[in-house]
Amino acid sequence: MVADPSCRLYLITPQLTAADLEAFAPRFVAALAAGDVASALVRVAAGSEGDAKRIAQRLVEAAAPHDVALLVENDIRLAARAGADGAHVQGAGESLADALASLHPDRIVGVGGLRSRDDAMNAGEAGVDYVMFGEPRPDGFTPPLAETAERIAWWAEIFETACVGYAETLEAAATLRAAGADFVALGDAVWRTDAPALAVARAQALIA
Repeated sequence: MVADPSCRLYLITPQLTAADLEAFAPRFVAALAAGDVASALVRVAAGSEGDAKRIAQRLVEAAAPHDVALLVENDIRLAARAGADGAHVQGAGESLADALASLHPDRIVGVGGLRSRDDAMNAGEAGVDYVMFGEPRPDGFTPPLAETAERIAWWAEIFETACVGYAETLEAAATLRAAGADFVALGDAVWRTDAPALAVARAQALIA
């Protein structure tokens, strides 16, 4: 993933099961078409690992006509098996090292779950394609917007590696863009609406 001079969008799917695909796929396609979406991250629900390849492949096929890079969460083998463009892993530890060894340079490797500045710097030095700040933690806690914006501003001033800022609300997208994010990630703020495409269009307007 190469940072664009203008800020772009990065969509994060809900945790999906195979049963969700028929209803979700059209919403996903409409959302991709509604703004300048650079990337999308597929999340597979716990217990649906057996259907992970089917889920990821369906969304890979949906993303391709829109020139959207399709990544999978925390599964480097799935990224290759499903023909995805890369993987997003949590933390600057062994999982990241494995992802870089397995996927680079042919596929994208991004990282989130970076609790400290040292973790972020270690990830950047390891050669990731992007770092993500502000996404919800496993326990559901989302860092305050001001904290995420501060971390993005620090990163953007010093490092060249692309930076993704997670926006809990559509309105937060503008704040993250102003802080220096190369990409703004949106999850529930898009999918928990009746019209994801309208939500994406609104976010696009806010970061334009």
